[in-house]
Order: sequence, then C-alpha cells, then structure tokens
Amino acid sequence: MTDQGNSRAGRRPITSRAEVEHAAFELFARQGFERTTVDDIAQAAGIGRRTFFRYFPSKNDIAWGDFDGELKRMRKQLAGYPPDVPLVDAIREALVDFNRIDPREAPWHRRRMELILTTPALQAHSTLRYAEWRRVLAEFIAQRLEAPPESLAPQAIAYATLGVALAAYEQWLRLPDADLPGLLNAGMRELTAAIG
Repeated sequence: MTDQGNSRAGRRPITSRAEVEHAAFELFARQGFERTTVDDIAQAAGIGRRTFFRYFPSKNDIAWGDFDGELKRMRKQLAGYPPDVPLVDAIREALVDFNRIDPREAPWHRRRMELILTTPALQAHSTLRYAEWRRVLAEFIAQRLEAPPESLAPQAIAYATLGVALAAYEQWLRLPDADLPGLLNAGMRELTAAIG
C-alpha cells in the first residue's frame, strides 16, 4: 500500500512501517521523545496524519514496531512444538526467535530498545506490552503443565523469562559488540542451571 495520495510534492512516498519508525527515531534522537509530536513524525516521513495512524495507534506504539504481529508469530511457534520438546528448550528457542533481528535493522533496534528501557513516558505502555507477551508464554506453559494460565507456575516462569530478556537487552545496549541471541540463550541456560 502506498501513500501517493497523501504525499507532499517532490517527496518519495513512505511505503513501509519501518521507514516511518526510522523517521520517528531520528526525531526522538534530535528533539527527545516527549517533544516530538505525531505531526512532526508525519511531516518527517512525508505522510499525512491519517496515514500515520494506519501504521501506529499512537506515538507510544512506534517504539514497539509490529509487536502484535510478532506475538501472533510466537504463539504459532509455541503451538507447533511437539510434546517431546522439553519445556525449557521450547521457551528458550521461542525467546531467541522472538527477538531475532535482521542485522541491517540492528542499529534501529538498538534505538528502539534504548527508547523502551529509558523513556519514562513509555514505562506504562511497556507494562501493557510486557503483560501481553507474558500472557502468550503463560498460556503455552500452562498447557504443558496442565494448569490454569493464571496459576503460579506459568506466571512465575513467564515473569522469569521476561526478566532474562530484559537483562540480556541491558547487556546488549551496554556492550556494542555483544551478540543478542547469544545473550538470550546464555541467560536462559543460566536461569535453568540456577533453579535446576
């Protein structure tokens, strides 16, 4: 889908969510998240305000990219594991895969995660997103454990897995040469060893 009808004269129309994100991240870096408006982002991206809202429900959602699509993909991946795959292996593989990024997008993903982890205005929104992520994982764990998703074991494991992800991201942001999938893998293995 293109935005030729809404593009300004002389500008190539923006045709992807990623391009809108990139324009927004550049503005956030220059003027700060709080001071950047939706109108600023739309103008920088060369699209209309209405088109912006076709890509993202709000400015806060920009930092999360296609989070809903990725959650659906994770749910499908988890459902596809045969019962003989150990629970911890399925969780670790799904965690790494959910956070796998195209190397060309790594600098943008680094900006995304810095924004999510350091911007106070995004913290409440992050809490909602983390809850959605944990819900998908807890439902899979509950099915494996034959327990209700809201019971302690699925919830505790989902929270612990999120903790591993956040710790791995903090390391990745601190260490520019670090390998994110390696950190996620190592974090899950260390958690398993510590409680095993």
